[in-house]
Amino acid sequence: MFLKNKSLSLLLFLALVTMISLEARLMSAAEIDSKENVSLAMRKSSDYFRNKLAVHGGYVYYYSLDLRERWGEGKAGPDQIWVQPPGTPTVGLAYLSAYKATGDSFYLDAATDAALALVYGQLKSGGWTNSVEFNPKSRLTAEYRNGKGRGRNNSTLDDGISQSAIRLLIHVDQAHQFQNQKIHEAAEIALNALLAAQFPVGAFPQVWTEPVNKVAPKAGNFPEYDWRTEGRIKNYWDYYTLNDGLAGYVSTVLIEAYEIYQDPRYQQAVFKLGDFLIASQLPQPQPAWAQQYNYDMQPIWARRFEPPAVTGGETQDVIETLMKIYQFSGGEEKYLKPIPQALAWLKKSQLPDGQLARYYELKTNRPLYMSRRGKDYSLTYDDSDLPRHYGWKIESKLPQLQREYNLLKTGKQQTTKTNLRELSLRVKTILNNLDSQARWISTSTGERLVGQPKFPVNSQYIASEVFSENLETLSAYLELLKTH
Repeated sequence: MFLKNKSLSLLLFLALVTMISLEARLMSAAEIDSKENVSLAMRKSSDYFRNKLAVHGGYVYYYSLDLRERWGEGKAGPDQIWVQPPGTPTVGLAYLSAYKATGDSFYLDAATDAALALVYGQLKSGGWTNSVEFNPKSRLTAEYRNGKGRGRNNSTLDDGISQSAIRLLIHVDQAHQFQNQKIHEAAEIALNALLAAQFPVGAFPQVWTEPVNKVAPKAGNFPEYDWRTEGRIKNYWDYYTLNDGLAGYVSTVLIEAYEIYQDPRYQQAVFKLGDFLIASQLPQPQPAWAQQYNYDMQPIWARRFEPPAVTGGETQDVIETLMKIYQFSGGEEKYLKPIPQALAWLKKSQLPDGQLARYYELKTNRPLYMSRRGKDYSLTYDDSDLPRHYGWKIESKLPQLQREYNLLKTGKQQTTKTNLRELSLRVKTILNNLDSQARWISTSTGERLVGQPKFPVNSQYIASEVFSENLETLSAYLELLKTH
């Protein structure tokens, strides 16, 4: 009887312990997304990122777990940081979001460090190239405004490079109430250089070293020559470009600059850009847009694998930008006028799987690709053996674009109200994925990464993009908690 009671007592005790443990786990799961836990995770992960990974206040794309190797577009030097997203500006803007959500000056200091790293690497031409080299003896330096570098002076708008740097500077400038002299001066110089790089027609080049030529405006049209073999321009980067989302990136910078500084020059530059987007729309049967244009407003070659063509990605970016400018203008109808024909073109141009080709042949609208043998590229309609270093097909955003256009036409605005429950689930996942050293570890599945480093499958690394996205999400969650 004693043994039976003892066994029963043990069973009851174990059951009680199990219930308490389960209740503790449930409570832990319920409270993991509390304000205190989120704030603590933000601070710990940011401490690690700033104190372990920053070089001269700046960042690259990826880090090995032992921190011995760093990558941007290829392996980064010990004193090199990356400007191109998702490098230094991306991380700096995430710190700023955390500062706004928490009021903790640690984040403003971290964002300021990142901004000052960009100030160091600002070119004499006012913008930035894709990276900054702090070792003045390195061959990787450029012609920095501070006189500590040598080399090229090519400010670029490719891949959002100068745009992202300007965005970080102007927002950090605002956070310091325009009292940080170095950052304020660099922001003014960059914005003045950007305005000077805008053509009279409203377009921007991919690269500038000085103010652009004054070229008479024309409307978009198809070349009459054989574009397959003729019309190549060696310095295509000096001409009108929409490549890699330039219109969207530049319009965002100019709109935010106007909101921060209230300088009407930035407002007028936005409207001029919108006028260029209207003018550069090609005629039927392809009322869409190209990556690159010459001064006669005809599509032209860029790199060897970038032919004159109508492009799915740039067309979607232009539609989004025109709708943004329409709202910024207070409802100027001309910015919506090109969109219906462009949406119809997107609809008829979708591939059987619902994607869009990057390139469509001029006038025929056949999806256009490239084959590669060594360094030689050849035009083809066959998509069975595409070079892997480039995205030949892209996601179609037609449903979202059509929905937003319909809302604007009916006088409504698309709402992006965040659901607290949905965001809470994302926050819990983010917090659960934070390791014991306050890192978010990524594991390669062999997918293409920004910058295309060759990571073996299943290798692990730390990604600036993941850190920035997670910090932005946690900051947004704290902001949402303030309203509930």
